[in-house]
Amino acid sequence: MDIPQNDLEAVKKRLARAQGQLGGIIKMLDEGSGCTDVLTQLAAANSAVNRAAFALLASGISNCGTGEEGDRNRARLEKAFLALS
Repeated sequence: MDIPQNDLEAVKKRLARAQGQLGGIIKMLDEGSGCTDVLTQLAAANSAVNRAAFALLASGISNCGTGEEGDRNRARLEKAFLALS
């Protein structure tokens, strides 16, 4: 299954954002930031990772091909979707 490059770039941007957020969270912990502030940032990082996963799934489903191979790809993607939700 081939994922279009522009879809991959969008997913990579979301993951890079999450990576930056995680670095910020670690810094917040090192600096003794409040629990509520840290949890807010953790929720934002979690959301960024989830959005990346769902964007990748959506692209994969729309580009998974046809025939038996496409059916197998869709089945794998559906299983991955269920694991995320």
